[in-house]
Parts: sequence; C-alpha cells; structure tokens
Amino acid sequence: MSADGAALGRRLRGRDLSAAPAALNLLESTAAGDREQSAALLREVSPAALGCEAPAHVIGVTGPPGAGKSTLLSALLRSWRGAGHTVAMLAVDPSSRRSGGSLLGDRARIDFDPSDGGVLIRSTAAGERLGGLARATRPASQALAAAFDVVVIETVGVGQAETEVAEVADSVAVVVQPGGGDVLQFLKAGIMEIPDVLVVTKADLGKIALATKRDLAAALRSLGAGATRVIAVSSLPPPQGVDELVAELQAHRENLDLATSRIRARRAGALTEFAAEHGEIGLRALGGRRAAQELLAEQPPELDPQALVAALERRLT
Repeated sequence: MSADGAALGRRLRGRDLSAAPAALNLLESTAAGDREQSAALLREVSPAALGCEAPAHVIGVTGPPGAGKSTLLSALLRSWRGAGHTVAMLAVDPSSRRSGGSLLGDRARIDFDPSDGGVLIRSTAAGERLGGLARATRPASQALAAAFDVVVIETVGVGQAETEVAEVADSVAVVVQPGGGDVLQFLKAGIMEIPDVLVVTKADLGKIALATKRDLAAALRSLGAGATRVIAVSSLPPPQGVDELVAELQAHRENLDLATSRIRARRAGALTEFAAEHGEIGLRALGGRRAAQELLAEQPPELDPQALVAALERRLT
C-alpha cells in the first residue's frame, strides 16, 4: 500500500522532521501508485501551499572526487548545528555497474551524530543520469526545503556535464584541492560558470594552497567572474575558513532574488524531467527546447515541477 503523500507533505510543511525519511522513500520509488502519491506530497510543499518559497537555504556542493567534500561537509554541519540550524544532506554517489546501487554511503563519510534529530543524511545512486544528480534529487530537495533550515546537495563529482546542481541550489560551492596540477581543467567551461563560491581545501598545506587560491582567483577574473569569492579552508583542528565560508554562503542567500531564482529552477527542472521522460522526440513535438521554455514561462509561477511537466505533456498530446 502506498504511503499517504499528502499527509507526509503536510507534516513537512509543519516542519515535522520525523516525516522526512518516509517522504524520501516515497519520492525515490518508481512504482506507479507511489508516483501519484509523490505528486500529492509535492503539491503540499509547493509555494502555492506554503504561501511563499520554502524557507531552507538550498546549497549545492560539487568538485572533483577526492577534493575533500565530505570532510568539509562534516565541518559545515558542526557549524550549522552549533548555530541551532536543522540540516538535511542529500549525497549523490556513483552507481555500481553490477547492482545499480550506491558505491559509497555518506553516512560513513560524513561525521555526524546518528541520534541527532536535527540532522538527516541520505545517499542516493546517480544511476545512468548525467548532470551529477539522481532522479529523485530535485523533488527531494524541494520537499526537505519546507522542513529544514539548510538543505545540502552533494553531487557525484565534477565534469563539464555535471552542472545541473546550479539549477537546483540557491547557492553553489565548488570544492577543489590544492596542488592537483589539473585543477583548472576540472573548472573550465561550464563548471567555471556555476560556483557562487570556490573552496580550496587543505589550507593547512600553506603555500601550495595559497598558490591554488591565487590561480583560481586569476581564472575567475579572466572569465569576468572576479566577484566570486575564493576561500581556503582546513577542517583539521583548529579549523580554518569554515566560519568564513558559512558567512559567505549566507551573504549570497541574503542578496539573492529568491523567488525569481526558485521559479527559474522549477522550470529548468521541469524541462529536464520532460526531456528525460520523452527524449528529443518529445521536445521536437513541442516545437523544440525554446518553445518548451516559452510554454513553461506562461504557467503560474507557484506551480511545482511535476505540475509544470504535466503542462508540457498536455501540450504534447
């Protein structure tokens, strides 16, 4: 029997954090009945139901494998919880070719207290999808944003195709490690366009970390993105730069036109989901990607992505 999606949505809307695991189970399910209940859940946490945008600060964290994302997230989690903020982390891990499951679980990699009711950490497998996110990441972040103060999306890794997190998060941090030699290769093209803050880990290495920080700042200036901050951090005690990063992320959120950003994110998400379901043939039937974007722009701004996808599918039929 399917879970009651509307009831779970109402509990999240009331900031009942205990409803989050069941809500995520429902959103990750591909059963036909569960998909209907998922839609009901998301309607209950939509801006139309909330009367405003969801209150959480949704933060995307991406970067090359081994850059220290999980260690950094452990330090950020301690800072946020120390300030009394509730935190949900959605970690998108690589998929096993054999099982299809997640190769690494962030419950093991992120340091947290499992008994802390103000923290939720969930690992999901990316599957065969490109973009750095799993199928359920977008709706999961939308649902959790109604209940938690901070929602973090850690992507599977970084590459030129994995910029989808910028469509979902309010603020994006790209994490790199110093002395990699090819660090600018990881950050070229599309990747260099998505960060709201660049984070150099292992600042305790000293000169090599400072050199990487200077290189990244110079690269940003050459691309006309000199306003993007580059912050060096170390998670070793005593931690360095973590409080500065927390403050920078908060400042970005405060200066953001949140309603416009979230509307754009919902429409981008709807287009991505429609393309995943119907492919290029479906987009061509609508008149192409631009025509689909124009149709989405005509829809009421408070609609959730599932309702937007439905609007595209109605036009398709």
